[in-house]
Amino acid sequence: MMLRSFIAIELPADLQDTIYASTSGLQESLPKPLVRWVPPKNLHLTLKFLGDVSPANLEQLAEALMVETAKHETFSISVGGLGAFPNSRRARVIWIGMDAPASLGTLQHCVESVAERLGYPPEERPFSAHLTIGRTGQNCSASELAKIRSELDACRVGSLGSVRVEAIQIFKSDLNPAGSVYTRLYSLALKSL
Repeated sequence: MMLRSFIAIELPADLQDTIYASTSGLQESLPKPLVRWVPPKNLHLTLKFLGDVSPANLEQLAEALMVETAKHETFSISVGGLGAFPNSRRARVIWIGMDAPASLGTLQHCVESVAERLGYPPEERPFSAHLTIGRTGQNCSASELAKIRSELDACRVGSLGSVRVEAIQIFKSDLNPAGSVYTRLYSLALKSL
């Protein structure tokens, strides 16, 4: 049995709720199918998407990452701001921004290196710390894209708080008709200060 998996930083429930509350007006003005919004409990910072992995390979990856994460000190990330990839004119992914120290990039690079050593293909795009909160429909018309852009430009999201990163997690993702369900399989601690 293969498990669809990814490595991420889990967010505390109160921050997930704050993000949801700060974007609820945007979500009301851009309902499904125009935008598929991520449920608050699924908000996380992805460090590496793995795809379908066997439980034995996940355990091997977790053991290798445990050794590496213990070398990285805990740190804090500030959360706030709103944007879209590739841009608001052709939004595909709607995100909340993150202001993180260089240690986040170092940690993500470490995760990528460990995964690559174990045979997982490297990510081709550069790492960009963000929280995906929504994805636009694949077949948006020009007028729908204009509406999305207008709503994004009108929405202001200031500082939403910060999170202390003390571990990274490996999750499995089960796809079902109501949306993805994420289950934490491993939590790998960083070095305490």
